[in-house]
Amino acid sequence: MSIAPIVHTVQVKAPPARAFEIFTSRMQEWWPEGHAVGKKPHVAIVVEPHAGGRWFERDAEGTESPWGKVLEWEPPSRALLAWQLTSQWAFDPDFITEVELTFAPVAGGGTLVRLEHRDLERFGPDAEKHAASLNRGWPSLMGEFAKFIDAQS
Repeated sequence: MSIAPIVHTVQVKAPPARAFEIFTSRMQEWWPEGHAVGKKPHVAIVVEPHAGGRWFERDAEGTESPWGKVLEWEPPSRALLAWQLTSQWAFDPDFITEVELTFAPVAGGGTLVRLEHRDLERFGPDAEKHAASLNRGWPSLMGEFAKFIDAQS
């Protein structure tokens, strides 16, 4: 079974370097509460800025809940992240779907931010159902990012 990747784009007012920086290093500022995997609300969402870096959330008590890792790090134009959350929203170090982010300049200013979440068939028997859930979630999250960054510009 093959499932088409989820692709969603938003255009933001900021230049690519700023959009990349806000998306990857200030995620907790625009990522809504309740859209995380930890038992308690997150106070930080960390993407360590290098290939091999971790991607995780941290709560107020310092408990970390992993989401995945950084596969490729190419600021300000691209980041490839391993999403290691199963269809049960549990971290599995042996499970990977890929989330690729690209940041391209737009004529006249701003950035086109493109998210592609692929390899969705790896979610197994409930892959189609989980992909549908992600396909509802990513546009909402990207919209939150666009609102946040445009308010900063």
